[in-house]
Amino acid sequence: MKCPVNLDDVDLFGEGAAEHWYEMYEILHRDAPVLRIPGGGLTPGTDAYVLTKHADVQRVVKDTERYTSLTQKRITDFANEGLTAEKTYELYHNLMQASMVSLRPTQELYIKHRKELTDPWVGTGAMRHRDMITRLANDLIDEWIDDGEVDFVRQFARPLPQRVFATVLGFPLEDIPKLEAWGNAVVIPFVHGTGLKHEITPDQAKDMIARLQGFQEYVYEQVRIKRANPQDDMISFLCDVHYQALDRKLTDLEIAGVVYAMIIGALETTQYALEEQAQLLCERPGMFETLRNDRTKVRAFTEEGMRLRSPTHGLSTRMTSQDEVFQGVHVPAGSLLHLRFAAANVDPEEFECPFDLNLDREGVTRHVAFSAGPRVCPGANLSRTEQQVAWGVLLDRISHIEYGDGNDWMHQPGIMLGTLKLYVKFKKA
Repeated sequence: MKCPVNLDDVDLFGEGAAEHWYEMYEILHRDAPVLRIPGGGLTPGTDAYVLTKHADVQRVVKDTERYTSLTQKRITDFANEGLTAEKTYELYHNLMQASMVSLRPTQELYIKHRKELTDPWVGTGAMRHRDMITRLANDLIDEWIDDGEVDFVRQFARPLPQRVFATVLGFPLEDIPKLEAWGNAVVIPFVHGTGLKHEITPDQAKDMIARLQGFQEYVYEQVRIKRANPQDDMISFLCDVHYQALDRKLTDLEIAGVVYAMIIGALETTQYALEEQAQLLCERPGMFETLRNDRTKVRAFTEEGMRLRSPTHGLSTRMTSQDEVFQGVHVPAGSLLHLRFAAANVDPEEFECPFDLNLDREGVTRHVAFSAGPRVCPGANLSRTEQQVAWGVLLDRISHIEYGDGNDWMHQPGIMLGTLKLYVKFKKA
C-alpha cells in the first residue's frame, strides 16, 4: 500500500495498511474525523462509522447503555433465549461466550464478575506479581545478556507475557508451546479477519475450531489438579471461590471460559507494547540514559509508549441505540461504531504535540490504549505492571540499546501494531 496523501487514499483495513496508519490518522483528523463506511453495518442497509477523536471515543466507551456493547448484547440475547452455558458452547464453540451466558449476562453482573473473579489477579491485585515478573524477566535476559544482540520480540517481548500468563494462571511453563498455539488460534479473527468487522471465511472458522481442540480438556485437567492440590494461582482461586453475585461456586466450563478470555487479552497486547517501546528508545538517542538515571520516569515512558504506539488500533465493539451526532456528522440508530483507539491517542485536540514522547505530559494515563469506562480491559493493570517491571529490569541489566542489523519492519496483519521481529544491539551494564 502506498503512503496516503489525501482522504481518497485512506483504507484502514486494506492489506499493508499498518505501515501507514499514522499518516492516515492525520488525514482523518483533518478531513473526516468521523468516517462513514457505507453498507458496513451489522444488518443490510446500515452503515458503520469510524470514530477517530479522543472525545468521541471516550463518550462512547463510558456509556454502555446508549452505545450498546455488541458482545454484551449477544450474550444477553442468548440468556433471554434460555440458552445455558453448555448449550451455547455446543452451538458456537466459544468458551468465553459460554461462560458469559451464566456468569455475566448483564452489565451489572459484568462489573461484579470483574470485581470478584479477575480483579484480585490481573486488576487491582496485579501488583502482587511484581517479584515474579522481575524473576522471569531476569531469567530471559540471562539467556542473551552476553551476546550483545538479541531478537527482542522472540527472546523477550513475546516469552515474558507468556511466562507471566502461565504463572498467574498456574500452568506449567513447559506447556507454553501448547498455550501459544491455542492463543494464536483464539486471535485468528483479529489477525486474519477482513474489514472493520474482522470477518473470517467458513474455512478459517473451521480451522480456528480445529486448532482449539484440546484446550477445554487441558483446562479441565488443570482444574482437576488444582482441586486436588490447590496452589497460589488464579485457577486454584477460581476452583475455590464462592461467587457472591450468583451465590455459588463456578463450574469447570465457566472456569475454562474465564481462562479463554485471559488468553485473548493477556499475550499480544503486552508483547507489542514492549516491542514498540524498544523501537521508541532506539529512535530517541539519550532517552534510555534518561530512564536509567531517573527510574521515576519509567511509568510515564510506558504510558506514552502505549499512547504513541497503541498495541490495539481499533475495534468494532459498539452500536448506537439512538440517533447521534459526532463532529457534526449524523449517525443513525443501529449504526456500527468502529472505535479507533490509536487515532484518538494522537488527537492534537487532546494531546499537545501528539507525536512527541513527553515524559512530563500531564494526565499521562488518559490515553485509551486499553479503552476506558466500565468495560476497560480487565488486564490493563497486569499489562502495565509487566511493562514497568520489564523496563526496570532491562535498565538494570543493559546500559545502551540501538537497532541491530536484519530488521525488515514488517508488521503483523490485523488490528495489532507490532513487528514480528526486532533485532537490537545493546551494551551489558
